[in-house]
Amino acid sequence: MNEICNKIKKEFKDCNDLIYKKINISFKKYHIFYLESVSSSDKVNSYVLNGFAFNKNIKNIEKKLPTPNFIKITDYSKIDFYLCNGFTIIINKNQIYGVETRAEIDRSISEPTTEKNLYGPKDGLVENIQINLGLIKRKLRTKDLKNIVNIIGKNSQTTTNLLYLENIASKELVNDINNKISNINIDGILDSGMIKNILDNKKNPFPTIKVSERPDTIAAALLNGKVIILVDGSPFALIIPSFLVDFLNPASDAYVKSTNINFLKILRLLCFFISIIMPSWYIAITTYNQETIPLSLLINFSNQRSGVPFPAIVEALLMILICEILKESDLRFPNSYGSAISILGALILGEAAVNAGIVSPIMIIVIAITYISSLLFNNVEITGAIRLWRFVFLIFSSLFGLYGICLSIIFFIINITSYKSMYLNYTFPIEPYDKNYFKKIILGIKTRNKNKYLTKSS
Repeated sequence: MNEICNKIKKEFKDCNDLIYKKINISFKKYHIFYLESVSSSDKVNSYVLNGFAFNKNIKNIEKKLPTPNFIKITDYSKIDFYLCNGFTIIINKNQIYGVETRAEIDRSISEPTTEKNLYGPKDGLVENIQINLGLIKRKLRTKDLKNIVNIIGKNSQTTTNLLYLENIASKELVNDINNKISNINIDGILDSGMIKNILDNKKNPFPTIKVSERPDTIAAALLNGKVIILVDGSPFALIIPSFLVDFLNPASDAYVKSTNINFLKILRLLCFFISIIMPSWYIAITTYNQETIPLSLLINFSNQRSGVPFPAIVEALLMILICEILKESDLRFPNSYGSAISILGALILGEAAVNAGIVSPIMIIVIAITYISSLLFNNVEITGAIRLWRFVFLIFSSLFGLYGICLSIIFFIINITSYKSMYLNYTFPIEPYDKNYFKKIILGIKTRNKNKYLTKSS
């Protein structure tokens, strides 16, 4: 017993939050260890110290201590894990016990900040994995919601939960994802984004794993046969697999009549292509294919660009660069004045650039429409992929005009259909075609039938 206590003291030598107490009861010595920074002093007093104080003759410690979570530790190497997770360690002779006295180092449940919706629940995930699990179980009250626990990270010892519905999800999909998670070898996991970067398709600029902080979005994904990964300390869950249509059609569309929401779905798809093609289309018709523009409009374009010393491609690249800087500064600035500075910067820079003859007014309009269209997508990686393809279209249109745009569209279709999310094409449910998933996600038609490729019916 003294050897174990000395080892603990030695391993936590420079940790001034380690509290050690020694208690003698009925000629028995109990050594108590806990970390003050992650344990609650009130819980230690209630569950451990008061239990010893009011039970002078303790024969069975498991039955005498009033604690909701009591474990017997048989592996000494697990002591540091339990101490760092808020457990109080009790040592008596060669017996080691752990009592959960974890402190509530959490923020309260608040409205999601990255996935705003007019309708639907307003609760969002927090950094506590148990609270997040409870929020999801409030949506799906069924015994079929299963939870596989993995501990990842040599130094962080981060708890991850893999959730799936046993009566819906494909067992092969669950086993495949669980094997990939359990084989992760890394020093520390600080957020779910680190696991996402490991599991995501590196070649695909579009994300194949969706990140969400909304319990209702997570529950909808589970009902569609998908797998969820929760990470302790992260307010974002990972949804696997995810496809392009999942990022263009949020789960909150189910709260509105399909006849009304289908217009918005068409609008999102239109904005998706506008944000990619708009600048390249303007460059193509003004540089190579002037015959496609009405004469009066062409004369207006020519008059506006008469004092601009740069070709259209340089104008576009300059304005896109300025817009990207303004967007990034808006993200980094505090919320109290970030948007105001971005709007002020855009107005001043835009007007000054036109007055100085650096860019034409029509280019300002084209880039503004492009970026307004891209604001419909709040996923950072989707906007990053759109930015990448926007540059590809710009380069081809500046070299070959409208013919270059056609080539870019062909390359885009070939590229996006060649990627996979787990074992399915990224263009699912269009290819391979899944009638039920197509109705649910794209058409917004509610159906009780299971998906053909994601569920056990496959």
